[in-house]
Amino acid sequence: MSESWIVGINPVEGALSNDASRVREVLVENGQRNARVQELAARAKALNIPVHHRPREQLDRVSGEARHQGVVARYEAPPMGTENDIPELLEAAGSNALVLVLDGVTDPHNLGACLRSAAAAGVTAVIVPKDRAVGLTPVVRRASAGGADRVPLIAATNLARALRTLKDAGVWITGLAGDTDTSVYTIDMRGPVALVLGSEGEGMRRLTRETCDFVAQIPMPGVMESLNVSVATGIVLFEAVRQRSEKR
Repeated sequence: MSESWIVGINPVEGALSNDASRVREVLVENGQRNARVQELAARAKALNIPVHHRPREQLDRVSGEARHQGVVARYEAPPMGTENDIPELLEAAGSNALVLVLDGVTDPHNLGACLRSAAAAGVTAVIVPKDRAVGLTPVVRRASAGGADRVPLIAATNLARALRTLKDAGVWITGLAGDTDTSVYTIDMRGPVALVLGSEGEGMRRLTRETCDFVAQIPMPGVMESLNVSVATGIVLFEAVRQRSEKR
């Protein structure tokens, strides 16, 4: 386990609501009058979590690039999951398994936004490479608006092997790419499925793409050639949600 700082109102609220036992202390900016910050401080005290009022400069130091909004929490983060955790997660989800795979997303704002969409869509797990990708930084947690605490995050040492584990468990895998004529709206996303999106610049790596059962694109009638990875993630996840909500 390692300690990190959770930064901002929504991330701190998410930690207190979903994993309060790992919150070690809450720092509130001196003179902070925001009602939500005051409510978080009161909730932390009720949970016997120490609350300290500190100068803004101290919150700035621990927050790095993330905007703290007057509140941060020191958090004892559990280790990210591994490939070994995938079978158990899939078994618990059964035919409703919906997995998001992000092949090399390096921008923390993008990963945070993807985690936020994943949590909203009820995703079973998010799988990322252990290397060549951003980890759970304070910026990621801030951008996820609490999503980082609501969806299991798996750091795969070998992403292709993790994908084969999904396939062996009966999960159908669809990768997103722009150089195909197949529309994502023609793919059946009911049942256990995984959706794979590549990095911001290069897309899916070759081995990742070759492991997919299908490769599809999001049709774009406009003049842009591609979408931001977090936007594309939201579109395909909620297409899956739409399909699953319809009667067969």
